[in-house]
Amino acid sequence: MDNQRITSVRFCDQVEDASLKFAVIISKSNDKWVYCRHRARDTYEIPGGHREAGETILETARRELYEETGAVRYTLVPVCAYCVVQTDPDDRETSEDIWGMLYYAEITEFEQELHNEIEKIEFFESPPAALTYPQIQPHLLREAQRRGFC
Repeated sequence: MDNQRITSVRFCDQVEDASLKFAVIISKSNDKWVYCRHRARDTYEIPGGHREAGETILETARRELYEETGAVRYTLVPVCAYCVVQTDPDDRETSEDIWGMLYYAEITEFEQELHNEIEKIEFFESPPAALTYPQIQPHLLREAQRRGFC
């Protein structure tokens, strides 16, 4: 995401599946928030990522949850679709809508070792302050809570 752009987030119950480019999975384990730390960053993020060719958005969510957390046993439920709207500050008429699907997971078992770009996962009593995507992820968490998840 381009940090030079103005970002807003909106939510809806349904979006055409082909429009969904990302899956983000708000996760808990033993009543603690599960956040990932990428090897190249010193901030935390909610598990999630890009949809690959040929995947359903649910398959994307399952793959990303496993790749980023090592989760092997969990429940996964859809929360809602979301849209990140990025507007060019120099041309307010130009914007880009990026659609994704928000999920909630309760993780009960993890693999011992991560096998990708995530350096580690950490468990928090409350969401960490140092977020990789502070203009987006707090909105996703609040919406999931507003809808009765987590």
